[in-house]
Amino acid sequence: MIDPTDRKILAALSADSNLTGTALGERVGLSPSAAHRRVKMLEAAGQILGYRARLSRSARGNPTIVFVSVTLKDEALETLTRFEKAIQHCTEIAEAHLMSGEFDYLLKIPVRADDSFERVHRDILARLPGVQRLVSHFAIRTIVETA
Repeated sequence: MIDPTDRKILAALSADSNLTGTALGERVGLSPSAAHRRVKMLEAAGQILGYRARLSRSARGNPTIVFVSVTLKDEALETLTRFEKAIQHCTEIAEAHLMSGEFDYLLKIPVRADDSFERVHRDILARLPGVQRLVSHFAIRTIVETA
């Protein structure tokens, strides 16, 4: 069970995963050793899945972000499973979400400046199993982006 102190720890690490035990303890009102113990417990419980560096757009190849809504031919379990297995091997797809509403999946695809969305669409997305329709939405500008 996550208590209010754990939530403070998670929020602090979400904002800056590079915090020292001392700095984290100060932010959440714990000693460094108590903060460290709590972090280890949150990791063991699967609440913290990992740590990563947040890279600038230039370090990521100045990508254009494309959101692609995917409609499958049907919603049979076999169709969903085949599609999900296939996208797990696509390094171009940064995020994939099963959706409710008009379409079945929403994919987030950062396309590096030295690549083309046409290649990604033609060579990867159009070849995914079970796809009936792909609709691409190009992000003009990112307003809010959290870790």
